[in-house]
Amino acid sequence: MRGGIPICFPQFGNCGALEQHGFARNKLWKIDENPPHLPLSDSQGNSFVDLILKPSEEDLKFWPHIFEFRLRVSLATDGRLTLISRIRNINGKPFNFSFACHAYLSVSDISEVRVEGLETLDYIDNLFQKERFTEQGDALTFESEVDRVYVSSPSMVAVIDHEKKRTFVIRKEGLPDVVVWNPWEKKSKAMPDFGDEEYKQMLCVDGAIIEKPVTLKPGEEWTGRFELSVVPSSFCSDLLDPGHHHF
Repeated sequence: MRGGIPICFPQFGNCGALEQHGFARNKLWKIDENPPHLPLSDSQGNSFVDLILKPSEEDLKFWPHIFEFRLRVSLATDGRLTLISRIRNINGKPFNFSFACHAYLSVSDISEVRVEGLETLDYIDNLFQKERFTEQGDALTFESEVDRVYVSSPSMVAVIDHEKKRTFVIRKEGLPDVVVWNPWEKKSKAMPDFGDEEYKQMLCVDGAIIEKPVTLKPGEEWTGRFELSVVPSSFCSDLLDPGHHHF
């Protein structure tokens, strides 16, 4: 899975006993014939599909919790892509999970990319035994491998691609953490399903819940929303201004 937006559930990375990033991303989902009612703003004028995932007998051997995972993937006329995830515990006992929308973004040149919205945040650095640091720069730029989880992040992050003069805007709800990942040269060469030079044209920026996993009691439901849009970079300063009338 080296592209798109893999869904990491019920585990992110290798932080548990399951396969890397959990099993949801490797499953066949079904069309949800009885989707939950969502606000008109999430359906009016949009093309969307409602999907559902339930555990198989095989899944229950490794992770013995019965759940329903409903996912709406929605595309607006302006190109805005939204993923709304709803996970319900229909088990007789509580369970914990971590989660991420592991978005692969196409960029022109990783050394010309900056990420804004993560300034002054604490992050867990997976390259330093999950040690905790504080972001010092006014923007995140890339000169080597990066594998970080920024915790308690704002609801919006911008990925600015200077060469293409475009900005990816990520908006999220229920997803307090942001993962930023680029494998750089050495790790790219070590991954059999990743081209040696492909790290130069990609960046993963995830909406996630990792530091404090969700605990769902029987009958409870969790909702997470991840929205991705692209705007000309000239609009970016307006978007990141907290007083801007859109927010």
